[in-house]
Amino acid sequence: MEQIDPDVPPSGTGCVECDATGGWWFHLRRCAACGHVGCCDSSPSQHASAHAAATGHRVVQSFEPGEDWAWDYVDERYARGVRLAPPTEHPADQPAPGPAGRVPADWQRLLH
Repeated sequence: MEQIDPDVPPSGTGCVECDATGGWWFHLRRCAACGHVGCCDSSPSQHASAHAAATGHRVVQSFEPGEDWAWDYVDERYARGVRLAPPTEHPADQPAPGPAGRVPADWQRLLH
């Protein structure tokens, strides 16, 4: 698929928009086209799917340790054979939800 760039690195270790605004996330997703790291649809701000809608970048890969699945927002199904440049997950010492110090005590109530 032309929207997958296997050489582009991730934009960082956390959600770009949440980090910029002091927000928090439940889990992270990495854009397979440009490397943008955003928060998942269960997170309060849903930045990964907002990025996909705004840019047309349709495929994301989980950026969680131990997960290697990818999702195609357009076809609404798992994408196969997506291999991206390392790192393929956030640092193991970074908690989920995260980041440490910004997750509210009632975080479970705030999930979608």
